Amino acid sequence: QVQLVESGGGMVQAGGSLRLSCAASGSIFSINTINWYRQGPGNQREWVARITSAGSTNYADSVKGRFTISRDYAKNTWNLQMNSLKPEDTAVYYCNANWGSHPQRNTWGQGTQVTVSS
Repeated sequence: QVQLVESGGGMVQAGGSLRLSCAASGSIFSINTINWYRQGPGNQREWVARITSAGSTNYADSVKGRFTISRDYAKNTWNLQMNSLKPEDTAVYYCNANWGSHPQRNTWGQGTQVTVSS
């Protein structure tokens, strides 16, 4: 099993920065991919960024060039550095782990609120 806990959310003015962390525990060695998703008010949950166990990263077009996903091996955390934040980035941010094989499984964190004021 894999458990996830997000932290680092908060309120910031437009143009500011926040750093979200996703702390994993359990079968960390079995994690294939960590994703960050977000769900804004009245919106569906949308994918934001991904990092694989090999370190490859991908980003949604809406955050490319502003957000950076990374892994801290020492702390067993996966981080999302968010710069140049915009009001439309306001959402609950969720960490998701795809782990295991045959079958692969998914685990979600509880979410952390990010609010960007104009």
